[in-house]
Amino acid sequence: MENKNIVIGIEGLVGSGKTSICRKMLENDKKAILLNGGNLYRAIVYALMQKEDNLFKLRKKMKNIDIKQCMDESNVEMKIENRESNIYINGKLADENELQSKASSIAVSLIGGIADNNNLFKYAQEIINELKKTNNVIVSGRALMQIYPELDYHFFITAKYKERIKRKSIQYNEKKSVGINIALRDLLQKMAGFYKIYPNTTKIDVTECKNVEESTKKVETYIK
Repeated sequence: MENKNIVIGIEGLVGSGKTSICRKMLENDKKAILLNGGNLYRAIVYALMQKEDNLFKLRKKMKNIDIKQCMDESNVEMKIENRESNIYINGKLADENELQSKASSIAVSLIGGIADNNNLFKYAQEIINELKKTNNVIVSGRALMQIYPELDYHFFITAKYKERIKRKSIQYNEKKSVGINIALRDLLQKMAGFYKIYPNTTKIDVTECKNVEESTKKVETYIK
C-alpha cells in the first residue's frame, strides 16, 4: 500500500506548550516539515505595530482589512529552511522573541478575529498542499480547521491555568502580570472563535507531563 503523507494541526491554550511539542515532533519525524502559522500572523501584526503602536487604534483600523494584503505591503515572507518555516520582514529574519512578546501576542488576539483572513488562509492552503506532496506537514497556529479542513489530525493542547502561568513565567523570565495576560488572551481567543473544538478534534491535557518529551509522546500516541 502506498504511504500517504499526512497533515497534523496543533492548536491549544496559551502557554500549553504547543510550539515546543511541534518542534519535538519535527525532531522525531525526519520526513516532516513544520509550518508555524502563528509566527506568520504575528509577523504581519508586528509589522503593522511599527506604524501604529496603539493597539486599540490598530484594532479599529484592521476591521475587515485583508490581512494577506497587509502581509504583502509589509514585505513579510515565509521561507522553509532546515525543515521549518522562518519569517522575514523586509528581507531580515524576524526575531522570534519579538514575535512572541506579550504586546505582539495580545495584538494578534485583538486583530485575528476581526481582520479578513480569507486570502491568507488560501495562501496557507497552497503551501500545505505543495509540501504534502513530498513530506508530512505539522502546522501550528489558530483556526487550523478553517485554514485546512482536510487535516488528518487536529490536536488541541490544554493544561491547567496554574501550570500555564508557570510555563509562561519561565518563557518570559518573570512572574509579574503573566497570569493576567494569559487570562486576557484566553478571553480574546475565545471571543475570536480560536478555541473551537470540532468533531474530529482530539483534546490532550499535558498538565501532568514533566517535560516536552512526555507531552510530545502523549500526542504521538494518537497518530497511526
